[in-house]
Amino acid sequence: MRGSRWVACVAALLVAAPLLAADDAGRVVGFAFNGRMVANLDQSVAFYSAIGFERDPTVSSAWSGDEAIRKLYGAPGIETRAAKMSINSNVSGGKFVVYLREIRGVERNNLSMHAAWEPGATHFGIVVPDAHALWARLQQAGLLRARSWGEALVSPPGVTIGQMAYVTDPDGIDVEIIDQSPAIPPGINHVGMIVLDSDKARAFYEKLFGGVWQAKDAPWMQGDFFDSAVGGHGNILRFFNLAFPEAYAPSSRLNLELVEFQNRKKPLLHRNVTDIGAAYFGFEVKNLDAFLQRALAAGATPVGDKGVVTMSGGTREIMLRDPDTGAFVLLFESA
Repeated sequence: MRGSRWVACVAALLVAAPLLAADDAGRVVGFAFNGRMVANLDQSVAFYSAIGFERDPTVSSAWSGDEAIRKLYGAPGIETRAAKMSINSNVSGGKFVVYLREIRGVERNNLSMHAAWEPGATHFGIVVPDAHALWARLQQAGLLRARSWGEALVSPPGVTIGQMAYVTDPDGIDVEIIDQSPAIPPGINHVGMIVLDSDKARAFYEKLFGGVWQAKDAPWMQGDFFDSAVGGHGNILRFFNLAFPEAYAPSSRLNLELVEFQNRKKPLLHRNVTDIGAAYFGFEVKNLDAFLQRALAAGATPVGDKGVVTMSGGTREIMLRDPDTGAFVLLFESA
């Protein structure tokens, strides 16, 4: 009996050792939220409410001069106001959160006119049980900003009824509407970003962050379906889906969809995280200080203060630009 217990203890230590080593080096716990910088908070809340998000009434939308936010964004003197919006995760059934933030006190570029294939652009996909009904409600409310051909839902190959298309929020940030009947459960089923160099992006998000690629290859694709959904012509593109644990439901996996356009590569637009239409993804990490050193060594660059910022709620955070397009990534460690 003692021998079997000793063997079991040794086995448990062998299993735990890689995890402990990973913790020492810092690791991603999971994908936590999406942040979007808006021109008018009230208008943005109206849009996200219309597509199924709920507003957290405990989060104040009053203007605030939070010194930690100023340091995080590298923008001294700014004031911000925010709304915390959430919707069901189609993957776990948990709450997927989007933080909307309006900023004043700094000059803001307007990024709202970018194309869906702009390097560094982000989106998320939302599964709904009746996309046509949602489309009609957005049209009636004057909130529909469709990218698709004819501002209509697009039919996948072999299907006659429109089932998906890209729309934008009031600040030009993309939302992919996906019809699935029945949508069980409805809600967010992936997040995504446009990359310039898929090898560089994968080295960062797959090898460093730990995303698990969901395919064996990524062939280039083209055709009317891929053009019509985003309002383009002649697109040639491929997808790399990397699965991450959801920070709020670690046993579930949410895909980060890296999209590379073969024929849409162009010089990067300069973006500040405070700009209208800027967006970022938030990842929870274990041992932030150690992981940050690895991220910097991998080519990431800090946005604000080079050090980690302690927020009013006790979390420790830093905003980075990734090494591919300079896309914004927020790393945080819970208190």
